[in-house]
Amino acid sequence: ESFCTLSGCLTKKFDLPSVHVSDGPHGLRKCPPSTAFDSEPATCFPTACALANSWNEELLHEVGAALGTECRHQRVSVLLGPGMNVRRHPCGGRNFEYFSEDPLVSGRLAASLVNGIQSRQVSACIKHFVANNHETRRFVVDAEVDQRTLREIYLRGFEIAVRRSQPHLIMGSYNRLNGAYCCENKWLLQDVLRREWGFEGLVITDWGAMDDRVAAIRAGCDLEMPGSQGVHDTTIKKALKDGTLSQHALDSVVSRVVSLAARSKLAMTEEVGDESQNHHEHHHELAYRAAAECAVLLKN
Repeated sequence: ESFCTLSGCLTKKFDLPSVHVSDGPHGLRKCPPSTAFDSEPATCFPTACALANSWNEELLHEVGAALGTECRHQRVSVLLGPGMNVRRHPCGGRNFEYFSEDPLVSGRLAASLVNGIQSRQVSACIKHFVANNHETRRFVVDAEVDQRTLREIYLRGFEIAVRRSQPHLIMGSYNRLNGAYCCENKWLLQDVLRREWGFEGLVITDWGAMDDRVAAIRAGCDLEMPGSQGVHDTTIKKALKDGTLSQHALDSVVSRVVSLAARSKLAMTEEVGDESQNHHEHHHELAYRAAAECAVLLKN
């Protein structure tokens, strides 16, 4: 329907509402329908790189719950965050969005934030899976990582977050990993994420991250976010017809998309309560308290 709203399906058989997603792990960024470059008023919380300095899982849960409350108030059912890539270079343009260069810190704090968000019946989406650690040529770069490094550094934080919080969504990254785009990487999405870690949620692309939609479905990538203008729909139909895509593989991703829409419907129809109507003052106090706890004094 718009840059951040996924169309629903209202038929005799289905009653699935539109799903509104929003950026904003540090403050909700709900875009008006007409633009992706403006946002509704919301509380601005400290960024992940600051929150990590608190080492306080309870604080992260509290911030997550506040973000979830603001999502409910603004009818947002999916919050696109937290970001939890490893900060591996000081020139990384999005380092401020990520917690740490330490995957244990990243994983534990991300799990607390996710648990807080989802305690308000709002879905969290951890990102960007995986090895998306710099912005230069991010659409085409191939991250070549040996298994030990991949397991101990780049995958470890995501694994901790999945096992401790079971986020409802995970966003695949733009880049390739050892030759295969992350959103088309069956080993990454099926063998590691679902079978080893027990992830039960939805895998989505980043905006404009889809290269081969049929390969992505076979790999277990459930939902393509906007950017291709629907050009892959014909490809999917052709692949079903010629047998290069099985009906079972398509049904599997569709069922997970339907589950997300059903969960969103429940969250958006339940009563929110009075707290969401008068939350701004309380959330500003929380943001101030969080910022104070994140300040670190260095001493020789």
